[in-house]
Amino acid sequence: MIQRIQTLYLLAVAALMITALFVPLAYFADGTAEYTLRAFTLSGDGMSQPTVYMGIVMVLAAAVPLVNIFLFKRRMLQIRLCAVEMVLLLGTVAFIGIYYYLSSRMMSQAEIHVHGFRIAAVFPLVSLVLDYLAMRAIFRDEILVKSLDRIR
Repeated sequence: MIQRIQTLYLLAVAALMITALFVPLAYFADGTAEYTLRAFTLSGDGMSQPTVYMGIVMVLAAAVPLVNIFLFKRRMLQIRLCAVEMVLLLGTVAFIGIYYYLSSRMMSQAEIHVHGFRIAAVFPLVSLVLDYLAMRAIFRDEILVKSLDRIR
């Protein structure tokens, strides 16, 4: 059902989350080394710290919209899956914030300390808005179908 607007929203959510899986989310630098936060690792200069839980939540947040697109005949299930996707996206934002905070505290003992987010860290927030818009469009379709059933 590509012609429906909610399908485009869900495709955009999936594309943003798949992109966020493969690009750096944040960077940290102390006087001698640079570190990058990715979906599954915080790595750099000989050190690698796993961030598996954040990666799993991000993979689920990328997979749910793709599954949701093909359930176009079951609108109430689609609405529930959009709500689950919102929880996953909020979890992703929380994990990014937690790992960023912990990593910046770990680096704060260095004399020169530089840190910041990459553009991919904003993708879960944009996906959250797009998921809400998709859920609203699905709900409007459900109301329309119920009103047409009432007329018969």
